[in-house]
Amino acid sequence: MKEIADNQAFKDFVADIKQRIKAAQYRALQAVNKEQIALYWGIGEAIVHRQTKYGWGKSVVEELAAELQKEFVGINGFSARNLWRMRALYAEYSVSTILPPVVAEIGWTHNIIILEKCKDEHQRFFYIEMARSFGWSKSMLINAIDAQTYEKTLINQQNFSDQLPVEQAQNADLVLRDEYTFDFLNLTEPYTEAQLEQALISNIRDFLASMGGDFTFVGNQFGVKVEDKNYEIDLLLYHRGLQCLVAVELKIEEFKPEFGGKMNFYLSALNKYHRKPHENPSIGIIICKSKSRTVVEFALQDIQKPIGVATYSLTEALPKELAAFFPSREAFVERIEEITENLKKRK
Repeated sequence: MKEIADNQAFKDFVADIKQRIKAAQYRALQAVNKEQIALYWGIGEAIVHRQTKYGWGKSVVEELAAELQKEFVGINGFSARNLWRMRALYAEYSVSTILPPVVAEIGWTHNIIILEKCKDEHQRFFYIEMARSFGWSKSMLINAIDAQTYEKTLINQQNFSDQLPVEQAQNADLVLRDEYTFDFLNLTEPYTEAQLEQALISNIRDFLASMGGDFTFVGNQFGVKVEDKNYEIDLLLYHRGLQCLVAVELKIEEFKPEFGGKMNFYLSALNKYHRKPHENPSIGIIICKSKSRTVVEFALQDIQKPIGVATYSLTEALPKELAAFFPSREAFVERIEEITENLKKRK
């Protein structure tokens, strides 16, 4: 029996069966979730229509909850509070053209978080797609919303579309934020780049979560050797979804054009000496204390490697002056459609 257990073909067989079971369990959970959301949507619709038709006030929800709880003893989900949520979900989402088709793609708890914390339909659509595509937990979703991930993704600065294949560029675009919030760090001015780096390493879980998930830590002061000289990258990460190395350079000053050239060099070295045959081209993220958007735009124009430039803060506030850089409604819809199509292809 031990000979069979040690046989590689048997190990592959076991792994295959385990994967099939997990896939079946996932599909079953998806089916149950879709039925639950469909039920809750229908209840919300019925409440709205009956109130409109008969002129019923708020008390009808309380009465309905009492009747349902008497009939379905021990079954959660039919409290007055939850019925109000069902009503709100239908009332607010039914007037949208983009939300009804995706609402059943995530769980009820995730839907309620997005419903109550987000007010714009495009913002809601974004978080539904991200939660579905990247399997965000409840806490990850809340953290992403609180960190203004939607806003910071829309206005990020990078040259991915020029330097990467279309599919990888769109995926990489979703990974990059215009600003990262490191509010978990206990840093006071003044501090050095080395101290910033060490603080991030000491809080590695929070750091990776702030980067958006799906990142794994490879190392800090990661050495790349070119001829006889060693060069060190501040932080080296790996993104599972993108399947590529991600070099991160930290700067406690304003972005300078020469930072782009240095990152371009690092990425060339990573691709030649450290990138695996099955991996996609490495990308770089330069995180600075501040930046001139115009300087960044010019600096990235002739760079030959995929690089994004972001800033960091130790608080969650998004500067109001960045509102001018948000895309128009038409541009947003076009971008979301591209993202959606690309995410569907990955399934």
